[in-house]
Amino acid sequence: MNIGEAAGRAGVSAKMVRHYESIGLLHPRRLENGYRVYAEPEIAVLRFIRHARELGFPMEDVRRLLALWRDRRRASAEVKRLALDHVAALEEKAAALQAMARSLRHLAAHCHGDGRPDCPILDELETGRMPGEAPAPPDCCGT
Repeated sequence: MNIGEAAGRAGVSAKMVRHYESIGLLHPRRLENGYRVYAEPEIAVLRFIRHARELGFPMEDVRRLLALWRDRRRASAEVKRLALDHVAALEEKAAALQAMARSLRHLAAHCHGDGRPDCPILDELETGRMPGEAPAPPDCCGT
């Protein structure tokens, strides 16, 4: 099948299929005229990549997972380690996003949201200080 059909069956765009090939994750057979030919094994790889990306795995981890998937003598401990490392990274990102949401919620609570020009949200973006927070002390040498 051609790239468009393969992309449709795998649930990705043709552009992503080309990208995955360019970075060495996919190796379709090529005809004498240079056209790529995709079969079920390539569709399975594309679906695997799509599912891994939907779970937020970075491309380097997708590459590792794909290699482990292809290796029937793999140790599942390595797969589990990659998954748990990714869980930890996701939880760290989630905590950072929650902290950002709390900061923005606090700033919005201190904004009058009326016709006045003063705005603590814009002030914080300019100064890096939350409303009511003291300015940073000057350095020792006044530089």
